[in-house]
Amino acid sequence: MEVTDELVKEVNDLRRRRKAIILSHYYQRPELQDIADFVGDSLELSRTAARTDAEVIVFCGVHFMAESAAILSPEKVVLLPDLRAGCPMADMAGADSLRSKKAELTNPFVVSYVNTTADVKAESDICCTSANAVRIIESVPRDKQILFVPDKNLGAYAARQTSRDLVLWPGFCCIHDELEPADVMDARRRHPGALVIVHPECRPEVTVLADKVASTSGMLRFVQESQAREFIVGTEEGLTYQMAKKCPGKKFHLLSSGLVCDTMKLITLSKVRDALKTLEPRITVHPGIRRRALQALEKMLAL
Repeated sequence: MEVTDELVKEVNDLRRRRKAIILSHYYQRPELQDIADFVGDSLELSRTAARTDAEVIVFCGVHFMAESAAILSPEKVVLLPDLRAGCPMADMAGADSLRSKKAELTNPFVVSYVNTTADVKAESDICCTSANAVRIIESVPRDKQILFVPDKNLGAYAARQTSRDLVLWPGFCCIHDELEPADVMDARRRHPGALVIVHPECRPEVTVLADKVASTSGMLRFVQESQAREFIVGTEEGLTYQMAKKCPGKKFHLLSSGLVCDTMKLITLSKVRDALKTLEPRITVHPGIRRRALQALEKMLAL
């Protein structure tokens, strides 16, 4: 459906009537980033929403992100405009399989990336983000065996930065994991002098070739603060829209074509409108799961 002034007005009217806020992840469509009250990383958005007096949260992101909002704001209505918007990496780790692995390793210390389902967070000792994974690993006593779930690439990056041996879950991001060293070298040939920035969800052989490795928010901050004028960006295409808005005088090139998360793009402005009309689909987390997942998140936040 085409984005029209009438649709934008309808969303804004409904937002006011419902006392709602709209959150957009950096990977969302430009029109959603433009209309959102807050644009950012997944956990950063949920924490921001929890501090507002909004009664309704519309999360333009994927399922685990809306779950995190529900964990941190149990008194608010949390809406995910399209229930099909999931994260393939989060789906690579389930609570049952995690319990089995914990039994096999004899009670390891489980560090779970926030890109996991609520029931996996509930089985974890602590959570981490891509921005603080290194700090979280460093905080774990060295006599503990660490099981890192679910992203093997982020886990490998944190292991390399901390000189720790981690047991890595065999999960990965379908977008970041497809990048290869040849993509970096090709991009440097096409854009000589441009700085290469990549997400730590990329393979180790890609991150070692980059000028900067950072989370999505970290990437945005880096290009804003850098004196460089041209960048090669190794993450989902949606972030370059925000980069161009914040840094209109700078140039941004995707590290490879096809860096598009299809499930992120399932959310549309008309679906946001429909969700605000009906207050559906709602995302809820079972109280017992929520309590345990919240403990893992709070341990991270305490650091």
